[in-house]
Amino acid sequence: MGIGAHRCGAGLAATESKAIMASMAEAQDRLTSDSMRREKRAVAGNSVLAALVITTLKIVVGVLTQSLGILSEAAHSALDLVAALVTFFSVRVSDKPADADHQYGHGKVESFSAFIETGLLLMTCVWIVYESGKRLFFYNVEIEPSVAAFVVMLLSIGVDVWRSRALGAIADKYDSQALEADALHFFTDIWSSAVVILGLALVWAGRQYHLEWLRKADPLAALFVACVVVNVSWRLARRTMDALLDAAPTGVRNQIMDRIETVDGVLEVERVRIRKSGSRYFADVSVGLARNVTFQRSEQISDAVKSCVHEVLPDADVMVHSAPRAGRTENIFDRIRAVATRHNFNVHDISVQDLRGQLHVEQHLELDERLTMKHAHDEVTRLESEMRTEIPEIATILTHIESEPATIERGEEAVLDPGLEKRLRDVVRNFPEVMDVHDFQFKRIRERLYVSCHCTLPDDMPLSRVHDVQTALEIRFKHDAPELFRVLIHPEPVTDNRR
Repeated sequence: MGIGAHRCGAGLAATESKAIMASMAEAQDRLTSDSMRREKRAVAGNSVLAALVITTLKIVVGVLTQSLGILSEAAHSALDLVAALVTFFSVRVSDKPADADHQYGHGKVESFSAFIETGLLLMTCVWIVYESGKRLFFYNVEIEPSVAAFVVMLLSIGVDVWRSRALGAIADKYDSQALEADALHFFTDIWSSAVVILGLALVWAGRQYHLEWLRKADPLAALFVACVVVNVSWRLARRTMDALLDAAPTGVRNQIMDRIETVDGVLEVERVRIRKSGSRYFADVSVGLARNVTFQRSEQISDAVKSCVHEVLPDADVMVHSAPRAGRTENIFDRIRAVATRHNFNVHDISVQDLRGQLHVEQHLELDERLTMKHAHDEVTRLESEMRTEIPEIATILTHIESEPATIERGEEAVLDPGLEKRLRDVVRNFPEVMDVHDFQFKRIRERLYVSCHCTLPDDMPLSRVHDVQTALEIRFKHDAPELFRVLIHPEPVTDNRR
């Protein structure tokens, strides 16, 4: 009693410990999630404010100087402001947890915002190219490269360096596609702003040294900005479309499949599907397992498969589907049991004889005792037909139908019968393999007499021989004591009785 109480207490303590650890892990996840949301929203909000200030300054200076390069940069920054606003709101939405209507979360909002940014950038390119073509081939616009223009562009470069680094750091930390898109925008803005400054410098040099051809430097600089924007747009478009179309990361699927194939018990990897929603991956894996594995073993293999996926994608949400398959090492007994298990039937005492090159099967099948004879026979006929179809080398099948108890039998009384016990012990003396017999129990249930006992057998006796001895002893018991309805013999090794 003390040992049982100690074990019970230990089990409760272990359960409570696991619950506490799970609660602590959940609390830690919430803190991490809250920290992530705060950092992402803060950096996105700062980007919006910076874009607003820079865009305003560029528009003012661009209008005053009539520089297409600055105006193109102003247009670019204006669209960046719109993109930053889209990013800011998409980050707020994408961090919402999954719900009944969005079971994979709201992470796709970030990909959609990046798609909008791509479209806005391409619109910018169209306007810049159109205006540059007019200034290069149809009319000239006098540029006033003032000190304010240089100051604003240099200030723009400084701000872009700051926010590109800030956005990039948070994007890498939380794998945010929207923030990464903004960081890439502002990094390219640094180079495009530098080109605009170069164009203004060349225009100023042309005026100072009376070189008319340098007047074309400003629209050429604007065209270079357009080329930069097209390049950025194309890169963003590819990544955005991949995310929206659930394209798997390059090489990741093969890495996962290679790892899963090494899991003991996996016969084949049928399918690996990967999709990304925001910063999180979802993996759908289907593997083939031997059809005779237990449910518990199937769960163990599934856990091992999930671990393999997490080695490649650490934070992935993994769903594993196991499909039953015929194992390469199945024998005919396994195949017979597999057909029965498919219908949730329990077969035992399967015997297969090879008579003149033909296989004959005998088996015992347990069916619900409440079935009628007709219903039970129909079930057996269907099962035997399916076995012959799936295992064509079987010539005949003979099934012994047993009733599977569906109710708990209520014992009427325990019986003490020393005379009957002595008769049974005398029977055991005819079996030299049986080293000892003990713990006889007699019970009367529904006017039927049941007996059970323990038999000691050699440790090294093969199990097949153990079964033969048990069966022969049961037969002799019933022969010498016909009043017995059921006999149950529990075999024990010699070492078990020496403890």
